[in-house]
Amino acid sequence: MKQALLELALHRPRAVYVFALLLTVVLGLQLPRIQIDTDPENMLPAEQADRVFHNEVKAEMALHDAIVVGLVEPDHPDGIYNPAALGALHRATEQILELEGVVGRDLMALSVADNIDQAGPGTVRFEWLMPAPPETREAALAIRSHVERLPLLKDTLASGDGKAAAIYVPIRDKNESHRLSQEIADITAAASAEFGATGDWHITGLPVAEDTFGYEMFVQMGISAPLAGLAIFLLLWFFFRSIPLIVAPMIVAMVTVIATMGLLIGMGFTVHIMSSMIPIFLMPIAVVDSVHIMSEFADRYRPGRHQNDTIREVVGHLFKPMLFTSVTSAVGFASLALTPIPPVQVFGAYVAFGILLAFLLTIVFIPAWVSRMKPASLEKMQAALHSTEGDSLLARVLRRGGHGALKHGKLVLVGFAAVFAISVAGITQIQINDNPTRWFKADHRIRVADQVLNEHFAGTYDAWIVLDHVQRPDGALLQQRVAETLAAAPAEVREFWRGIAPASSETLDGERLTAVISALEDRLFEADGDALDALDALVRDVESLASESNYFQQPEVLRWVAALQADLAASGLVGKSNALPDLVKTVNRELRGGDPADFSIPDSVPGVAQALLQFQSSHRPQDLWHMVAPDFSRAVVWLQLTSGDNQDMTAVLRHVEAYLEEHPVPAGMALQWAGKTYLNVVWQDAMVKGMVGSLAGAFVAVLIMMVVLFRSIGYGLLAMLPLTITITFIYGLIGWVGKDYDMPIAVLSALTLGLSIDFAIHFIERSREALAQQGDFRAAMAEVFEEPARAISRNAIVIAVGFTPLLLAPLVPYITVGVFLASIMAVSAVVTLVLLPPAMRPFVERRSAPAAS
Repeated sequence: MKQALLELALHRPRAVYVFALLLTVVLGLQLPRIQIDTDPENMLPAEQADRVFHNEVKAEMALHDAIVVGLVEPDHPDGIYNPAALGALHRATEQILELEGVVGRDLMALSVADNIDQAGPGTVRFEWLMPAPPETREAALAIRSHVERLPLLKDTLASGDGKAAAIYVPIRDKNESHRLSQEIADITAAASAEFGATGDWHITGLPVAEDTFGYEMFVQMGISAPLAGLAIFLLLWFFFRSIPLIVAPMIVAMVTVIATMGLLIGMGFTVHIMSSMIPIFLMPIAVVDSVHIMSEFADRYRPGRHQNDTIREVVGHLFKPMLFTSVTSAVGFASLALTPIPPVQVFGAYVAFGILLAFLLTIVFIPAWVSRMKPASLEKMQAALHSTEGDSLLARVLRRGGHGALKHGKLVLVGFAAVFAISVAGITQIQINDNPTRWFKADHRIRVADQVLNEHFAGTYDAWIVLDHVQRPDGALLQQRVAETLAAAPAEVREFWRGIAPASSETLDGERLTAVISALEDRLFEADGDALDALDALVRDVESLASESNYFQQPEVLRWVAALQADLAASGLVGKSNALPDLVKTVNRELRGGDPADFSIPDSVPGVAQALLQFQSSHRPQDLWHMVAPDFSRAVVWLQLTSGDNQDMTAVLRHVEAYLEEHPVPAGMALQWAGKTYLNVVWQDAMVKGMVGSLAGAFVAVLIMMVVLFRSIGYGLLAMLPLTITITFIYGLIGWVGKDYDMPIAVLSALTLGLSIDFAIHFIERSREALAQQGDFRAAMAEVFEEPARAISRNAIVIAVGFTPLLLAPLVPYITVGVFLASIMAVSAVVTLVLLPPAMRPFVERRSAPAAS
């Protein structure tokens, strides 16, 4: 197979060119169909339980993703409560309501909020808090006094320090967030200009962060890959001094990138944060085998000899190690398919495909290209290289390094053992954390807005505690409740009951029980005597059960929820919580006289029901159903968090768990979590567990491949040394420097697994060949630290430099990948070239001792 491909390339190079062109064109035509996806929710499979529940809650409670718009007036003596600022806020709200894609009825702002106060004994008045921009300072300050009495508004729509006001803009489609944020920015600027407001507007929220990242990620894809290609091209020219020769690996890299991305898009996959990095990953990796071929070709080619003979010799010599390095690299990335994170699975699978495609293209395209190069170009290249190659700075450093590694072998081994131990300790310090807002640099407008608004408000991040009534009554329970009454009732009443009674298995809600009560009351008008008394008793029985079925109208249940809210507020982990008890207590206070002492939950179900009925006459009755389901079987506690970090959300989860141990949920209640910030914790946890499993599986698979390749357990274990040291060192370094373990960091293990073993395979294979020829270990090492070591070093430098354009990116994940991948290449090469010689020496000498005796 190998020989057939090589001969095809040498004798029919045009066919190879046509194949590469067709592959590029056919798959490249799929690129315009690209769909960007930066929603962290898609880190979880569509059927994952937490994700399904989250979307169920959103749908039932009519909850929407929201953009948070804030106006901050830090220098005005009245803060936000001045006519200019409130006028700008009012005008901006009016115009935001008109934007396409905004859920207008659920938008939250001071100008569309109700002021709740007493209209008279037992009567509550609901009036618009700010129906028009205030014209005087007194009118503006009056709004402040109203907000101070409304817990649902304070620290949510107006900051407690009086310096800022917010607009919560619910949106129909989170993929429209970036567009809407730009339109809102224009609106707010115009509103401030119209009213002369001097404050600063800020726009943030997870939907904006995610969608804006998608937009900037798309732009970055078009910048980083070409820059990486340019950097690699210049570096290859520096190494080989022949533009005709280095054009070939650049073509291989470009065909690989276009074909891989085209296939991914053509198969219907969206481009997520990780798959957006596939071009920048493949661009340097795709030239690795080409560099090995070109290095050895340049070393072996001599004028007067046909280049086809030399390339046959080179490919025949390198085919096996290149095949195994490509397969092991592919296995490293393919192991990501074992993680439970769909975007990571897609990333790993397609990078693995790209690596194998690059190997195939290298085996056929490079020989085809070299076969058609003019002898004059080859002689010029050979002359330029041989005039400096053996005496270059790189060559001198490698010779001295190889000599030093052998001379001080014990010190090297002890040193690496110490590094390994320190690195293991560093791994224990790793903090698992992520936050989409922190994907931007600290001076990015979204990061600035996030910081400023979370300093003033209770929090722009949210999580939901979802409380469900799980022991709902059914027809059988109703039959038990009325059994005694029916036993004493006349036959006509029992017969009537059988006609209206729910089936034993039917689950009953308030609406169904109300229908039963209505039927009984209608019959009351026709009854007299014992029948009338029996029907009246049945009504009381059913009303008793109906009262219990309206679970979240029960005062003891609401008081338990209020106690949980108070505990969360006291913990300092949550900026604020908003729930049904806040609404009930506010309305009840005004019903009872408006005194602060009346800010409490009524003592009876009818009292709670009266407060809720009063609220239904407000301008925003639909707000009630964001807090509780219409049948009162589910309630949601909206937590506002000042941080979207997974660590902070995890602290909240642990705190609530500890609280529940001391204060269990009331009988019949179940507590679950939902919300974007919570889902981020779920997928991060799944990612970490999945990465550990995939890395372990890939490690074992690569070890088996090494043993098969070298037909030796000893050499197989030696090949794994650079990989083990590099992975441990990089992740230990991450732990010691305090870098958060996030998704880009997690997938670096796959790259380390593939490329570290690449260097080790070439080093050990060439060392064995040199040892067979020289018969002496030191002489063999001296030979290896010539062309083979230069090829390994060139590859490390090419790959590291290929990732450096990421350092110029405005997005933190790209910078992270650039820094750590360049570091991985440097560490891998150094470990291979410095550790393997002294590590191999005792093994080689033991193997040769029996033969010598």
